[in-house]
Amino acid sequence: MSNKGDLAAVAANRPAPVRVRLQRINSDMSKSCPPVGQHQEWWNRLKAAMGTASSDFVNATLVQLQAAARLPNTGVSETAVNSALSLIENANPRDEMECALVIQMACTHSAAMAVVGRISGGHGSDRHVAIMASAASRLMRTYAIQVETLRRLRNGSSQIVRVEHVHISEGAQAVIGHVSTN
Repeated sequence: MSNKGDLAAVAANRPAPVRVRLQRINSDMSKSCPPVGQHQEWWNRLKAAMGTASSDFVNATLVQLQAAARLPNTGVSETAVNSALSLIENANPRDEMECALVIQMACTHSAAMAVVGRISGGHGSDRHVAIMASAASRLMRTYAIQVETLRRLRNGSSQIVRVEHVHISEGAQAVIGHVSTN
């Protein structure tokens, strides 16, 4: 099976991502609501997606995601909130600490893509484009650091060294295993 086929099979077996429906309160704030008729199931899926049993943590996270999902000169984007929720759910955080990091990752990614979009528009002077490119670079570097931090949080910060080839010259000696000196 090809790589494309493998990915399609994985995607077909994965449930649809958890989503929110935003009910506008004003141009800057919306209330997060479940898809029609799915309130209890929806809330439990949100808690599972965020690796928490705390409803307060879920509420705070939804408010934070809305704040981060404001597009320039517009209101809150339901698409951006749902995109961030999909990234969070896919990262499968084990607890609130991991979820907080994954939320930062989702927001950093969203900000980086918004800046890249402003660069590719070609509007402004060369200085403006250079400033936007620098900001995009810093955001993408931050995202990479966040990915590495999540990996270390999950796997520990120890490094594993795997030796695949050992060459011992004629007349030399080799020791395999732990070596301690007295």
